[in-house]
Amino acid sequence: MGHNHDHSHHHAEGNVKVAFFLNLSFTIIEIIGGLYTNSLAILSDALHDLGDSLSLGLSWYFQNLSKKGRTKTFSYGYKRFSLLGAIINSIVLVAGSIFILTKAIPQLFNPEETDAEGMLYLAILGIVVNGAAVFKLRKGESINEKVVSLHLLEDVLGWVAVLVGSIIMMFVDAPFIDPLLSVLISLFVLYNVYKNLKKSLLVILQGIPDEIDLNEIRKKLRDFKEITNAHDCHVWSMDGNYNILTIHITLDKDYKLSEQAELKAKVREILKDDSINHITIEFDGQDENCTLEDC
Repeated sequence: MGHNHDHSHHHAEGNVKVAFFLNLSFTIIEIIGGLYTNSLAILSDALHDLGDSLSLGLSWYFQNLSKKGRTKTFSYGYKRFSLLGAIINSIVLVAGSIFILTKAIPQLFNPEETDAEGMLYLAILGIVVNGAAVFKLRKGESINEKVVSLHLLEDVLGWVAVLVGSIIMMFVDAPFIDPLLSVLISLFVLYNVYKNLKKSLLVILQGIPDEIDLNEIRKKLRDFKEITNAHDCHVWSMDGNYNILTIHITLDKDYKLSEQAELKAKVREILKDDSINHITIEFDGQDENCTLEDC
């Protein structure tokens, strides 16, 4: 299992690295193209992509850092650092989107002429480049990869909108379409960032992961005749993938250490199907007065 975990980390790092270089190269082309076509939609997307490039660079760095084992400072290792990348990504996107909206909204009422044909060619290129990056990242497991993949998927959808808008502007005199696209892309980005930020904050604030059902854990523990009570139960996630459980279990009588070890192994085995990767169990005797709350 350790080998698979290392492999998936290496795979994730490689994916983010490829997406970073794709995005950075294309951002440069996009800024030049946006200035050439005088398109606010393309320039705002260039700013968005520049933010994404910074985010991807951070993600690559944090994904790499998160592979380090435990140290004197970080006893759980550096897994949570990949989550820090996801949060910085989200902040960059929020700041970029708000900046875009402050430029695009005034232009809705005073639109400028744009080069619709140039926009069309750039949109096709944008769909191909960002589509390739999404394809590279879409099977990612970490929140970091999912956030990055979402950024790039938004870019693809943004370019599809620019493509449609440029085709309309080639046949109809409607320059307001360009800033309108810019506003819609920004609002869509903000909505999705909110959803991802909510998930990342749940992990940082040590909320119970969505995929873990405490009632199911209690039910499984009740199946053991040796267990009379479970309390002081805590479940949290390190990075959105690696989940941890600590629990106090009261036994019906005193057992030898070898029997306790056997029971612990059985409990771990039955709970590993519940998306829990790390389990710490403490056994309490019948006469032990534990004041901690029941699960």
